[in-house]
Amino acid sequence: MSAVTFADVQSAAAQLAGIAHRTPVVTSYTLNERVGAQVFLKCENLQRMGAFKFRGAYNAMSRLSAAQKVRGVITYSSGNHAQAIALSGRLLGVKTVVVMPENAPLTKLAATRGYGAEVVTYNPAEEDRKALAEEQAEKYGYSVIPPYDHPHVIAGQGTATLELIEEVGELDTLLVCVGGGGLLSGSAIAARGASPECRVIGVEPEVADDAAQSFRTKQLVSIPYPPTIADGTRTASLGEITFPLILENVDDFATVSEAAIKAAVRFAFFRLKLVMEPSGVLGLGAVLSGAAKVSGKVGVVISGGNIDAPTMSLILGEGDAD
Repeated sequence: MSAVTFADVQSAAAQLAGIAHRTPVVTSYTLNERVGAQVFLKCENLQRMGAFKFRGAYNAMSRLSAAQKVRGVITYSSGNHAQAIALSGRLLGVKTVVVMPENAPLTKLAATRGYGAEVVTYNPAEEDRKALAEEQAEKYGYSVIPPYDHPHVIAGQGTATLELIEEVGELDTLLVCVGGGGLLSGSAIAARGASPECRVIGVEPEVADDAAQSFRTKQLVSIPYPPTIADGTRTASLGEITFPLILENVDDFATVSEAAIKAAVRFAFFRLKLVMEPSGVLGLGAVLSGAAKVSGKVGVVISGGNIDAPTMSLILGEGDAD
């Protein structure tokens, strides 16, 4: 039996009802004309704490036993899952500890602390974040809720796609960004259940294409510290749970250049009047650049909007709306 099923996604949707935002779906005549398709953008950049990660974090944390909640939760994350765990902990009255890289975006570090989490920083070139978290969990009795390789996290992430299809109807194609694969695997499961004929395409930066390589070779490929501006996709590889789910439920992969990622951020800002982070626009970048050929009804999950001022200034300074 699959580690996560469509019924799990539906259960997560019920768990999140009234807690997570039912984020808007945005369309653009300019975008549709440019790509020759009807594109629906599921704007998880407008989710609580600014990213889809809240869905999985809250779904997982809310299902802990009373004893586990008393002991607290630890995780490791470059930023969005960190904030999601911190906010979920605040809402549920659970202590949270987050292991974050020293070079995480300043806005994400500040927001994680602002939501009440204790932050433990590490040097990603010298230390292993998962090992650090597990060491702390063993010492203090925390429950570990990883950023993507967890059934309740995956099911929670899939609720964004479930909502999208409930709102706009069945899709011909769905494009979803991928780092560790939690969003992609959950989205693909949701699409299989709610829109069975939909083609699901994972999208990665060209310089961080470990998932695409893994998908095509059927062997788990790792790319440590990929040099992409899309910081949420810097995970070295897919997870033990997400990899087989992606092999089972995803149809294809596309990759986008760093230039295409920046162009998509600018398009969102200047044309759509929306702030989207580089990791969040991979699907939009694939559509705009032609890296993914689409037609008919196309869904794109915009995964987050947590971008710091220096990065946004850099991107916007390189050009107007592309």
